[in-house]
Amino acid sequence: MQERSGVITFKGTPFTLLGPEIKVGDPAPDFRLVDNAMKPVTLADLSGKILIVSCVPSLDTPTCDTETRRFNVLAANLPGNIEVLTVSADLPFAQKRWCGAAGIDKVRTLSDYREHGFAAAYGVLVKELMLLSRSIFVIDGAGVVRYIQHVAEVTTEPDYDAVLAAVAAII
Repeated sequence: MQERSGVITFKGTPFTLLGPEIKVGDPAPDFRLVDNAMKPVTLADLSGKILIVSCVPSLDTPTCDTETRRFNVLAANLPGNIEVLTVSADLPFAQKRWCGAAGIDKVRTLSDYREHGFAAAYGVLVKELMLLSRSIFVIDGAGVVRYIQHVAEVTTEPDYDAVLAAVAAII
């Protein structure tokens, strides 16, 4: 598997990403994630929707918590053809518990805990932690990647305005 160094740090320490470097204009790699009911979700299941895919290390950390809550608020004002997904390696049971406690009802949490197949296909698997790096992908309704944001320092939040601008450019 391809290794990429120098893309992210965690508290200042450089970490290695596993997987390819996805570029804007690439077809979005297929994936198989698990929802909170332990049901599989694939890219094909979401066909025709504009996707904001927010990758986070773990919902049980302060920055991931804040990010997902913020996307939940933003999602409430987006058109119905746009779906916000938060993907982590957290177990589906933990994601469901966290969403209930946090009042998350607009963001769909999906788990990559089984095989880390999503993380490996999108190049966001942190080798040293086997968690996802903080990254955002915007995928159009035809399944093409239209925007990518790899947050350089994992402990910081993404640029939400840039994500929304990328979505606005599609719709």
